[in-house]
Amino acid sequence: MFRSIRHGLFAALAGFTILICVGYTGLALVIAYVTEDMLIDRLMEREAAVVAAHFRLHGEVVQPGDQMMRVYRSAEALPPVVRERVDAGHERAEISTSTGQHYHLRTLDLPVQRAYLLADVRPLLVVSKLMRDVGGVLIFVALGLIALALLLAYLLSRRLVSPLQVLAHEVRSLSQEDPVAFSARHRRDEIGYLADKLGATIAELHAALNREHAFTRDVSHELRTPLTVMHNVLGQAKSAPLGAPDVEQLRAGLGEIGNTIDVLFALARAEHIAEEAFDLRGCIEEGLLRLLDEGAWEDGRLALQLPDRLEVWGNRHLSTLPINNCLGNALFHGGARSRLQLSFAGGVLSLGNTVDPERAGTMQGFQHGQHLLRRIATAMRWEIAFHAGATVYRVEIAPRRTR
Repeated sequence: MFRSIRHGLFAALAGFTILICVGYTGLALVIAYVTEDMLIDRLMEREAAVVAAHFRLHGEVVQPGDQMMRVYRSAEALPPVVRERVDAGHERAEISTSTGQHYHLRTLDLPVQRAYLLADVRPLLVVSKLMRDVGGVLIFVALGLIALALLLAYLLSRRLVSPLQVLAHEVRSLSQEDPVAFSARHRRDEIGYLADKLGATIAELHAALNREHAFTRDVSHELRTPLTVMHNVLGQAKSAPLGAPDVEQLRAGLGEIGNTIDVLFALARAEHIAEEAFDLRGCIEEGLLRLLDEGAWEDGRLALQLPDRLEVWGNRHLSTLPINNCLGNALFHGGARSRLQLSFAGGVLSLGNTVDPERAGTMQGFQHGQHLLRRIATAMRWEIAFHAGATVYRVEIAPRRTR
């Protein structure tokens, strides 16, 4: 079994080359021998016609003018090796002897008798003489041509297979962290097409694996905190009934888990979500209206300093998630008397809320959830920053603007 495609291609080309050389050499020898036999047969046919014409005119058998040929009036007069063929019923024959003679026999059916035209054609055997005289030179030339053909086959196989071997080496040495950029992708042939499609497929596979790993990591990291809080609240219910703050905390934890799951699934599908231009102010107003409809926020504690339209570039669904997350965190962590201010200046959206020091016991920690928000911003190539203070918490988002 061949170790590489280059060895297989070289073996195929070499075998085909040797087959062609041997085939054409054999064909040339066959043509030479057939031509030689046809020449001798034509000479004997001409002499036979001359003997037959002379017999019809004069009634006697005349010897041919060619010294290589002789007419025998009976089979008993033929040489023993030739007579054996005649006794076997052969009217034409080619006989070689161990003493060097090479006979061609032709039977002549004259009007009143049968005669035999026999020719010793050793002087006409040009092919055999040529092989004896220059056969070594011909074999040397043939071997040289075969060696040259094998060298060309080797170079051709190496040239044809080299791009595939380079591509195979690049695929073997490729790791998940390396960028997928095969050197053959710029070729304008089938290998370039294969390298381009293979690179795109491997890049998509790496991206899918990275999203899967990130999803698994985020599920473990982001859901542990709200589940721990809910577990602690339910553990207190064994000794005392749950109060309104506890129920509110459980409800907030369930809402946070639901939002986190939405974010995780959105990030897992981020590679397949198209980007577009949209109005970010509309997303902000939708989140605020939902809070106002639920009675979670009063108009007097809300300050907006936003332009009439805030055109940005990204994914509307993904951008809604961090906005709602920031608004929900401001309501939960800020407390019932906190104030919320949203402003946009210098390409940065700022969401700031005051923090009620009396709610420090219910705080889940400002660091929780920031990783997901950063991943959302990274997926849309936005920038996000968090500024936590003792009395104020502010989130700054710098979206990509439309041109």
